[in-house]
Amino acid sequence: MPIINDRPSWENYFMDIASLVALRSTCLRRQVGAVVVKNKRILSTGYNGAPSGIRHCAQTGCLREIMKVPSGERHELCRGIHAEQNAIIQAAFHGVSINESLLFCTNHPCSICAKMLINSGIKMIYHQFGYADDLAREMFEEARVSVICLEKGASVSGAGSESGEPL
Repeated sequence: MPIINDRPSWENYFMDIASLVALRSTCLRRQVGAVVVKNKRILSTGYNGAPSGIRHCAQTGCLREIMKVPSGERHELCRGIHAEQNAIIQAAFHGVSINESLLFCTNHPCSICAKMLINSGIKMIYHQFGYADDLAREMFEEARVSVICLEKGASVSGAGSESGEPL
């Protein structure tokens, strides 16, 4: 049997899944996907968009665009729920503890999501793209939540499965 050497790292594997989850997003501005993982197992996923049973922004128009709200500001002026929030909600809805787990998210979380992730027990966050929210970064640092930028196609050295630390 041949040995396969080009398998993605666990980090890239879960980030690729987060990118796939983002394709379900109904947000007109930015598609974001999130995957909560513990011991190399997916606990929940989430993408950004309107709550269940509510019309999507594609049907109503983007309130933030209409009001000319800049990215990273006035999060409450949106019909949508962030991907990280949906991942937390899905875990709670199904009775799954996400304490001591990892989050793979296509974008760095905002400060509202940061507060929720800290209180839900997430211990490490991997993301691909940044987000203009310094408060989120400050809170993660103070709460000792590790945040790692995993650029598309890059591998993580010294983290996760490569160092023997369980994902």
